[in-house]
Amino acid sequence: MKIAVYSGSFNPLHKGHLAIMEYLTHQGGFDWVYLIVTPQNPFKQTHTLPAGQERFDAAVKAVARYPHLKVKVLDIELKMTPPQYTIRTLETLREREPGNDFTLVIGADNLAGFQGWLYHERILKDYGVVVFPRKGYHRGHDRARLLKEDPTYKISLIKAPRVDISSTRIRRHTAEGKDMSNWLM
Repeated sequence: MKIAVYSGSFNPLHKGHLAIMEYLTHQGGFDWVYLIVTPQNPFKQTHTLPAGQERFDAAVKAVARYPHLKVKVLDIELKMTPPQYTIRTLETLREREPGNDFTLVIGADNLAGFQGWLYHERILKDYGVVVFPRKGYHRGHDRARLLKEDPTYKISLIKAPRVDISSTRIRRHTAEGKDMSNWLM
């Protein structure tokens, strides 16, 4: 099976995430999406992030409200010894499910700094990435730059809908007293 590995903080999980997951399984050619809640993104500060288990539990509840989704919420990174690096997650999934083909799902913002990821070369060669659009980022330019490094990298730009909402914006507006419930999954 073709599995899209969609990892992130998901603080909180929102309609933009939902649109991407629906696209991946309905138009993107993936059989399943594995949603992986990251306990701590190495590029983000720890003091503003709720506990990984709390975000995992919230993701399980959110996904359950959409029974049509072909999404499994996994706690694989919550059980790993820190730091949790994406390459270790992908390798663990491949060991557990050797018959499946895993591809990492990232936003254009992550592609822009992908060379800073641990073993980014192995991720791009052994698993590949599908990149969804994000406002203010030019995926094509970043893809071309990475392909100059190695033309065998597997980098696909998907035509998933761009939803101009972010977890950061939802948290900020919620702190300001605005009702953001329509944006949550």
